[in-house]
Amino acid sequence: MSALLLTEKDVEGLLRMDDALRAVEEGFRALGRGEATNRPRQRVGTRETSINVMLASWPARGYAGFKYYTASRGGIRFWVHLFDMATGELVAVIQADRLGQQRTGAASGIATKYLAGSDASTVGIVGTGWQAESQLEAVCAVRPIRRIRCFGRDMVHRDAFAKKMSSLLGVNVEATGSAEEAIRDADVAIAATNAPQPVIRGDWLRAGCHINAIGANRLETRDLDDAGVRQCEFVATDSIEQAKAESGDLVEPMKRGVITWDRVHEISEVVAGKVPGRTNADDITLFKSHGIAIEDVAVAALVYERAREGGIGKSVSL
Repeated sequence: MSALLLTEKDVEGLLRMDDALRAVEEGFRALGRGEATNRPRQRVGTRETSINVMLASWPARGYAGFKYYTASRGGIRFWVHLFDMATGELVAVIQADRLGQQRTGAASGIATKYLAGSDASTVGIVGTGWQAESQLEAVCAVRPIRRIRCFGRDMVHRDAFAKKMSSLLGVNVEATGSAEEAIRDADVAIAATNAPQPVIRGDWLRAGCHINAIGANRLETRDLDDAGVRQCEFVATDSIEQAKAESGDLVEPMKRGVITWDRVHEISEVVAGKVPGRTNADDITLFKSHGIAIEDVAVAALVYERAREGGIGKSVSL
């Protein structure tokens, strides 16, 4: 038995944001219709090293798979294993750092497509790292964005980020001196940091704002304060089951009665047309992203098929 081994370089050459957006949207729609299955992230390990595993299947697409990654002081290493559901064979092993970055950005892009105002033109982002890049790329692909403000703690890095993304997106990206300055008056607000405390506050949010909160994925961490959650007329996440185990942004406010689980919906339900999202131009909406396996399987399937057709990658015996 053999499988196709695809490296980060291979993925880089095969995957564009418009591909990731299309694949993730189709995966969400299948999940919302009950045509795909997703299992939440499982974590084991110590303070020094953890192993994380997430699993999904999409029978109609023909694939199932899992992503696993290790996190340690030496860095984070991501891999996706993709299986043919008709035969049960492992068909691809894919290095998945770039893949994960693109699918995370695409998930926010799809949430923005379905929840943000149709005329949203300004973005504020807190965080200027690797994940922040694909967040902006995806949002700019689904809305007519004309201005972006960014904030990161390191002045040199945020200035470099602003210059790089201005060139990449063809949109003016302005580095600001504070998170508040970045977020105020934004039509789309994005939190993309690993900060343990909220980086977006409710009193900064304008009427009609859509929020993509992608940074915090542990119960002890937050992207958004209680005031911000309280203002949201519509709250979506990628997986309620996973949110109950990982989302400090939702679990902590619930302890104080700010929100209840019956007000939280899965973005897949919105994409599948089962739940309306924004119903008023002044509504503030929230997408709390954790990153789920159906996103990885959807994008990995596309990358694998494109590599197979193009003769890209290395066949390895198992």
